[in-house]
Amino acid sequence: MDIDDILASVDHGPGASTQSTALDHQLLTRFWVSERAVSEVLPWPAPLMERMMDRVRNQVKSYQFFQKSSLASTLLTKILQIETIEDLAASSGDTTVTHTHNPNLNLRLSILQTDLARTQYLIRSLLRVRLAKVTKYSMHYLVQIASRDKDLSQSQSQSQSQQNQQPEDSVPEISALSDLAPLSEAEASFLHAHQTLLAGHYGGSFMGAFPRQLRRLDDNAGGTSMIQGPEMREVVFVRCLGEEVPVLLEEGDEDVGVTMRMGDVWVVRWEGVKKAWGRGEVELL
Repeated sequence: MDIDDILASVDHGPGASTQSTALDHQLLTRFWVSERAVSEVLPWPAPLMERMMDRVRNQVKSYQFFQKSSLASTLLTKILQIETIEDLAASSGDTTVTHTHNPNLNLRLSILQTDLARTQYLIRSLLRVRLAKVTKYSMHYLVQIASRDKDLSQSQSQSQSQQNQQPEDSVPEISALSDLAPLSEAEASFLHAHQTLLAGHYGGSFMGAFPRQLRRLDDNAGGTSMIQGPEMREVVFVRCLGEEVPVLLEEGDEDVGVTMRMGDVWVVRWEGVKKAWGRGEVELL
């Protein structure tokens, strides 16, 4: 068996081709780079992450299988060595020894371990970046998700007009909502629990001494909102993947834009290429 056959045997699991595995790794790497390049949380790629997690689980099972096989091979080698010594001791004239082992086993185990470590690193780094953004702009994303439900938004506005206010009352309840974009279900659950604990800590530490009408975390009295959101006008590096991709430079009554061409690398504002990135016409660097 040559090296290509060994790589093919450990590169993909059941039902997956080598091409689809390589493509998913490329998509995961691109999404990881994009998530690190911008300050807002990008839409959660649920199908891609489900496929990658399935492959990680399959790789772990394969690694454990080969590891057990390697252990069995080691024990077998030790037994053969003992038998060889006994045979040599019994017959000093016969020094011929037959060894039974798999020379490709350790190589397969090493390849599985390396590929598994690479995928796990990308997933861990991606989740850490997203959790850092979610905790930094927690109220922004909670209000953004809750604003899609008109009944929930109306109940929030009614509770805001009440006099007996606590910081916890300003945390929207999103457990019953189905549209949690751009977060995953696990991220949304974590976000709500995190913000509820944080609001309770604020209320017990210092906000309980405030006037009741000033205890909300989403207060916008005087035209100034207390909710901090990500910076949409930050500068990013992008590469054009389409033939001609429009880039928005300034928003207003008359939008000003230019056109990128395939292969161009530009420094532009994120808000100007966000829609093009969503369509897959540009990639972040």
